[in-house]
Amino acid sequence: MSSRTQIFRVALFAASAIGSLSLAQAASAQDAAPQADAVAPQDGDVADIVVTGIRASLQSATNAKKDAVAFGDSIFAEDIGKLPATNLAETLNRMPGVRLKRDNNGEGTQVSIRGLGPSFSKVLLNGSQIQVASDGGTNGGSANREVDLDFFPSELFTRLDLAKSPSPSTLEGGIAGTVNLRNARPFDKEGTHITVVAQGQYTSPNDKISPRGAIVASHTTDTFGILVGVAGVKTKTRIKGFESVGWTDGNLGVGDAGGNNFSWASVVPANAGHGLVAGDPVDVVATSGLTRSQLSTALLPRLGRESLTEGTRSRISALASLEWRPSDTLHFAIDGLWAKSTRDYTKVNMNWQVRNSGPGTSAQSTGGMIPIDLTVDDNNVVTSGTFANSSYFLEASLFKQTTKFWNINPSVSWEPTDNLKVNLSANYSKSRFFREQPTWAFQTTPNSGVDTYYENNGGDYPSITSNLDLNDPDNGSWQWYRQNIQIVRRKTETKGAHLDVMYGDDMFNVKVGAAYDQAIRSIRAYDNSSAYQLSVCGTGCTGATGTIPNSQIAQYLKSSSTAGFVVPDFNAIKQATDYASYRDSAPETRGAVTGGATGDMDEKVLGAYFELNGVTEIAGRDLHINTGMRYAHTDQEVIGPSQVGTAIVDITSRSKYENFLPSINLTYDVADNIKLRASASRTMTRPDAGQILPGVTFSDPSALVASAGNPDLKPYTSDNYDLGGEFYTGGIGYIGLSAFMKNVQGFTVTQSTQATFGSLNIPFSSLLSTQQNALNDRATATGVAVNDLAITVQRPVNLSDLKIKGLEGTWVQPLDFFVKGLGFSANGTYLKQSSSSGLVAEGVSKYSYNLQGFYENHGLSVSLNYVWNGKSIALNGPQNGITGADLKADARGQFDLSAGYELPFFNKAMRLTLDVLNITNEPIRTTFEYSNAAYSVYYPGTSVLAGIRANF
Repeated sequence: MSSRTQIFRVALFAASAIGSLSLAQAASAQDAAPQADAVAPQDGDVADIVVTGIRASLQSATNAKKDAVAFGDSIFAEDIGKLPATNLAETLNRMPGVRLKRDNNGEGTQVSIRGLGPSFSKVLLNGSQIQVASDGGTNGGSANREVDLDFFPSELFTRLDLAKSPSPSTLEGGIAGTVNLRNARPFDKEGTHITVVAQGQYTSPNDKISPRGAIVASHTTDTFGILVGVAGVKTKTRIKGFESVGWTDGNLGVGDAGGNNFSWASVVPANAGHGLVAGDPVDVVATSGLTRSQLSTALLPRLGRESLTEGTRSRISALASLEWRPSDTLHFAIDGLWAKSTRDYTKVNMNWQVRNSGPGTSAQSTGGMIPIDLTVDDNNVVTSGTFANSSYFLEASLFKQTTKFWNINPSVSWEPTDNLKVNLSANYSKSRFFREQPTWAFQTTPNSGVDTYYENNGGDYPSITSNLDLNDPDNGSWQWYRQNIQIVRRKTETKGAHLDVMYGDDMFNVKVGAAYDQAIRSIRAYDNSSAYQLSVCGTGCTGATGTIPNSQIAQYLKSSSTAGFVVPDFNAIKQATDYASYRDSAPETRGAVTGGATGDMDEKVLGAYFELNGVTEIAGRDLHINTGMRYAHTDQEVIGPSQVGTAIVDITSRSKYENFLPSINLTYDVADNIKLRASASRTMTRPDAGQILPGVTFSDPSALVASAGNPDLKPYTSDNYDLGGEFYTGGIGYIGLSAFMKNVQGFTVTQSTQATFGSLNIPFSSLLSTQQNALNDRATATGVAVNDLAITVQRPVNLSDLKIKGLEGTWVQPLDFFVKGLGFSANGTYLKQSSSSGLVAEGVSKYSYNLQGFYENHGLSVSLNYVWNGKSIALNGPQNGITGADLKADARGQFDLSAGYELPFFNKAMRLTLDVLNITNEPIRTTFEYSNAAYSVYYPGTSVLAGIRANF
């Protein structure tokens, strides 16, 4: 243990002891009358609010913040079904310090908090842990502890709490913060009520209207309540964009530095044109117009491609909640949530084939491009040029995803005496995910005189055009490139039981508790690509034989004005090639279609805590204290599939560790409307679930890089300090400022080692055809046997410390003195990161802010929201073998409108609603280190939701 860690723990223990003594003194001297605002409120303890609408929601959030001892924020629904935004991720995005990870359709999926990514946030449902088996959205790839919050509709939830500094009773696991989702319950609004929400959603890219709606009904008696609700949406999606799958440079021979993901032509291929004679040696340095040094590191998109994704995304969720309150001191509740989400998309890309292009012997080998008259900028990014002997391939995939989730959460609260309270809860959840993603790829005929004209001098992404009409099925230039049948099945299961006992009153109380939680996760992949490809296009995919030979390809393609290039007839191809039987017989493989690791994890956690809460006086003003210690013992078993000969064999690894997590939170009432806060704590997040799986994943299409798991990874720990306060201006209004620092130990870095392909123990026959061709071509070019070719193996290790410093500011202010019903809410966050390795937490902006202006009067409510996040590191480098190359997310601001009008009849029970999302049609753009090297660009478009909300 480091001396700094020892000092920190001693200091926290001392602070806890001092806090305990102060509380004991306060308890012995307290007046008989308790103070209602001494400790943070629990569910249901917030005072009744008489205002309605937007102000009611803001008033509840202000009250919760004012009453809490720890640092945090809350969002409340003013009424059942009225949480702002379309899903819970979008709702949380309105809090300071929160940033969204968005799907390519623009919808928020996961949240990052205070400088750390989604896997560092703990997400709870009614105070209990949850896992959802989904994998992060359309493109997938999430294999860690993230929770996809787009799965949960805002209509079925009434409160979201974000704890930024922990208390001992908070479940461990979230270094960044802990999010608690609280679903609607019948006693949230006593009596009999029915809420109906019906909307039509128009999205600009596809010019279609999709249905969206919810119905929630509740009834209470004096002692019993029942609430049931269902919410659903079916969205028609069309997303156009650009993808590069990274940037790279070409190989000019032995010793050439850089990514070397392709090779230039060494002799002039047939039909190259431009006055070049086929078979003659070619000096590509001379034809390029660059120096050898410039061409050696000249960056081009690996697969510069226009992309089109179309289809439907649907989600239906159902909630049932029962409450029984036989007395004021005994409450029972049980909550059940079920949800199902489907994505049924087609995705087509027209790829300029730079990656893996070059001389070779396969039917797909291009012979290599010849660069002509290139220009580069100061970063050696190619800005213009012609590329003779180019090749293109159409990559057409089906995305069929289904996610199911259900959770049951019983709880009981009992107060046998005025000074004793017992809470007991349990939870059980299951989730299943299935992703079927077949791909059919068609290549322009190699050495057929195809030129590429490349311009990269402005705009969101480069212009890539050709002398060949790529939207003509009958251009005589299509042949098979490859086929894939790939399937992923994911399962998660959680179960737990929590006991909390509190003795004391609002002036001084002691809490103790115990927790048991188990999380089981399985990711398994299945691949039948080799057998299927052999049947479709024959040995080596030459297209001379098979169910669809090259001579018949044109009849399975059609032109598309929407895509701008040819697209396949998916159903005709599936029927002609007996696709279903190959899919259903796919054997297990290593590595998912999204490139992530596969395997199983079983994690059992035993936890316990003690917590002291109370109030003491200093200089005649109240000091609120929350302090104590949490202990967690983790027992982890991971299983990873490994190749032994021709068989897949599971390798099991086990580990155990324990964590002591002290914390102290202080709030001092400088005046009735001024609070100062301070906090110190130690928190932990368990290691990346995808990185601890044993075995090797080899999914790089260029066959250059493999990824190895590390079951010995230790949990991340963080020493945290917070200092801040608020000035409450009255009503909903307050101004808040807080500073924080996190020192994260055990941050992982990726170490790279060299190994031969043969030492990976991966059968050559199990590789994708693109990998086989890449290895064969490299062996031919170097004279080295395939098994002796060098492969870079990347493995995560705990080597780095990460320090995050930040400032958060919030201002909520009514402007009734100017215009009755007018007001605004604003918050901003500044973050600074540093680490011993030079790496930073991914997906986090240095600057971000959220502005909301609202008007609410005479039955009309209007809210304008603008959320802006500065640029950030999306993925640490090196990427694609380019030293120092990170993936970077562009700064992005989104402007949304929400409005409603209360109709003056039907007892004002009906309300017209209008929501406009992404009004300015902002794209989602990521770059490869440099601003003019677009990695991906998506255009989600503007969405308009119009409808009616009725409350009876």
